[in-house]
Amino acid sequence: MNMGLKENISTLRDFMKKGGHREPDAPIPVETYVLGNGEGGTRITWFGHSAFLMELDGKVILIDPMFGNVPSPFPMIGGRRYSSRLPIEIKDLPKIDIVLLSHNHYDHLDYGTILKIKNKVDQFITPLGVGTNLEKWGVTKEKISEHDWWDEVKVDNLKFVCTPARHFSGRSLLDRNSSLWCSWVINGQNSKIFFSGDSGYAPHFKEVGEKYGPFDVTLMECGQYDKRWAAIHMVPEESVQAHLDVKGKVMIPIHWGAFTLALHSWTDPVERASKAAKERGVVLATPRIGETVELDSFEYPSSFWWRVL
Repeated sequence: MNMGLKENISTLRDFMKKGGHREPDAPIPVETYVLGNGEGGTRITWFGHSAFLMELDGKVILIDPMFGNVPSPFPMIGGRRYSSRLPIEIKDLPKIDIVLLSHNHYDHLDYGTILKIKNKVDQFITPLGVGTNLEKWGVTKEKISEHDWWDEVKVDNLKFVCTPARHFSGRSLLDRNSSLWCSWVINGQNSKIFFSGDSGYAPHFKEVGEKYGPFDVTLMECGQYDKRWAAIHMVPEESVQAHLDVKGKVMIPIHWGAFTLALHSWTDPVERASKAAKERGVVLATPRIGETVELDSFEYPSSFWWRVL
């Protein structure tokens, strides 16, 4: 991501241009989230971008809970959230057993969200160094667990593995790469999930698949790409290959559907992922924001909902 002056100027110029259908013409629809009774199987609900609420083995897990309206300290970059509301208001969230974080970028770690949920959370599990941000924002140190790549973390009957990603970190010009970034393996008693975090395509996906696969579902980054930062974000065809590398059964494309952080059209990630998945024989789930994916189901959300807006 260390672009020179010429690349930085060209990127800024391109972001200032209009057109390209980089955001929807109207707010996108959102399903209202309803918490399960804790007796069913694994339930995964997408909140847009890379934020998920997961119900697994009686635990409520939030993944990269960015619930704010702007994914940047500069509103002109990223604009506002595509939807006019969230699937559930933050104040109505239930007690949260675990918050799982992949890195400290603004579109994954949101100051306002943390302030609103921190008293509802039992434990924050993060890569190395991210706890510094949480402590500054009033999260008690006892609630924070930081980990290096390949660390395994047990929480009751759940196992989390901090696995590699090819990305970077930082929230300002002065803290670049001062904390770690990662993907996560989430193993329950009956379900295995892989969350890619943000990553360029690299050999670590095959390594994760060999060590911990196969997975019932992968939450795989497939948006906000550009040839100028191809090393740290995958294009959708690479996302499908990464899903195959980790030995996934069902893929949910993430890192799209909420904000504009690149120059492609807002539907390009899911359209290209859908095409590549069909060509490769991959089962792709395409839930609406707030629509719950039940892993025990024999059917998964597969509508092309973004085409009828």
